Amino acid sequence: MTRFNGEIGKDAVRGKRKTGMPKQDRRICSNGHRYDKSSDCPVCPVCEKEKSKRSVFGKLSAPARRALEHLGIQGVAELSSYNEREILALHGMGPSSIPKLRILLKEAGMHFRNED
Repeated sequence: MTRFNGEIGKDAVRGKRKTGMPKQDRRICSNGHRYDKSSDCPVCPVCEKEKSKRSVFGKLSAPARRALEHLGIQGVAELSSYNEREILALHGMGPSSIPKLRILLKEAGMHFRNED
């Protein structure tokens, strides 16, 4: 803890650095990547970046990409079996993702399933 004029600084007591940023912990993922993280989120940023480069959904945000992966959607063929409303309802999927997905589907000659 830091001391200022003999007193413990308020930020040090709260576990924050003097800049107001939360204290970051050094972590190592299962692939051996070293990274600093201030939240409880277990996602390794290095692994996430590598995954986005390999994924057909690489232009989406990480939460949107993980939402599709969680549902088992690995490519545009699986995506085309859902309608836009179903995809937009997924946690992590935002409205800016739908146009990107439409483009991916169009490039593959597919489209979202029609609304029921």
